[in-house]
Amino acid sequence: MVENVLNTPFLYFSYSYDITHTLQRLHNTTPEFLQMPYHERADLRFVWNGHLLREFANQPELCRFCLPLLHGFISINQCSLNGKPFLWTIVSRRCCFRAGTRLFTRGIDVQGNVANFVETEQIVEFSGDRSSFVQTRGSIPLFWNQLPNLKYKPKPHLIQNENHTEAFSRHFDTQIFNYSRQVLINLVDHHGAEGILEKSYGEMVNQMGNSNIRYESFDFHAECRHLRWDRLSILIDRLAHEQDEFGCFLLTRDGTLVSLQDGVFRTNCIDCLDRTNVVQSMLARRSLTQVMQKLGILRAGQRVEDQPYFEPLFKSVWADNADVISIQYSGTGALKTDFTRTGKRTVWGLISDGMNSFTRYCKNNFADGFRQDSIDLVLGRYMVEDGEGITRPCPLDVEKGWKYITFPWILVMAIFMFFANVVTPSEYTTESLLYLLFWASMVAVTVATIMIYGTEFVDYPKLCEIRKTFATIE
Repeated sequence: MVENVLNTPFLYFSYSYDITHTLQRLHNTTPEFLQMPYHERADLRFVWNGHLLREFANQPELCRFCLPLLHGFISINQCSLNGKPFLWTIVSRRCCFRAGTRLFTRGIDVQGNVANFVETEQIVEFSGDRSSFVQTRGSIPLFWNQLPNLKYKPKPHLIQNENHTEAFSRHFDTQIFNYSRQVLINLVDHHGAEGILEKSYGEMVNQMGNSNIRYESFDFHAECRHLRWDRLSILIDRLAHEQDEFGCFLLTRDGTLVSLQDGVFRTNCIDCLDRTNVVQSMLARRSLTQVMQKLGILRAGQRVEDQPYFEPLFKSVWADNADVISIQYSGTGALKTDFTRTGKRTVWGLISDGMNSFTRYCKNNFADGFRQDSIDLVLGRYMVEDGEGITRPCPLDVEKGWKYITFPWILVMAIFMFFANVVTPSEYTTESLLYLLFWASMVAVTVATIMIYGTEFVDYPKLCEIRKTFATIE
């Protein structure tokens, strides 16, 4: 289990830079804070080995061995435009407070932590000047679940018997404290099960009545159907005024603070992966054009998307960011990265999305219970007790019911016999056709039975009880 977590890309550390904080947060600290050891001053939201360090950190003589580990994505690129060299960096920081796998970790908890919360910072360094632009993503901040049951796309359910208002308020109190104003970009569908979540999210924002929060709902799939991805410009145009107001953090080489970023875009779709990354990359490109014009890297009127040497790098890095963040949460690379990499949807991109979707289905149903247990173990949510597996039962030793073995074997045998009856007869008779019909019926009945008892075949976590966490549903 430990190896499973350590092999999930990527874990980062630094001996000389506090990678858990943004440039703006580091600038707003005191000199005394900057003298503290990294593990003491790190942002605990992004310290993935915090539980493993606890015994070492309590002993002063061992503090020098303690380094915080960041889980996420980092790309540092030496670039040049108009003969001016600069450093362009992307840092994505995955929060460990409600970490987990795609279908077993959704929504919010009572402390206000949301699933798949990632802070992404874009940094530009040029001749001693430094700039950063920060965005966040995170699951819809309500109590909801979408537990796997062998269906390709299980319906999300809003949990009724939870205090949504209190958890929602805690989440955005933290968001506003850390990032100031919020524009909430919700990209989920406006119909079906996702539509219920979209409506509830909007109603909760209106109920709060917080002037620091604005809700922007955009039905990504409806607006961009028939591969009309150019329509995303409608959303970016609606956000342009606030992006200009938020600005970015900009510190000159002589220590002069030119501007602070006064607000962030908090983007989500149902997974906070594919649609989210497309929109975040577009906002990042717009910010990058503005800051590089301010720094004098780009001349007036020049745009990032018009630079033939830099634009492919920009697209590639943001697509890599999408893939890594997606692997950490869903187990596969992101969907729709062909648009991020090329600026348009392609046939190969659609095929790749289909393959990734099938792989996600298999992993989410048959492998993510083990992966969720691994994360819970490393983060300290589950503590191994003395004598576990010897004098007391081990929670990993769970016996499956008879259906778990019987029905898959019947299905395999029925499929084998069906194809055997397809290929073996030299000519089809009434008897052979009846055999085909019988085995085809066996396949259909067995598949239907397995789907009825779907949850019994899913690899559910064993260390921390998922069903108790999510209580009853609508």
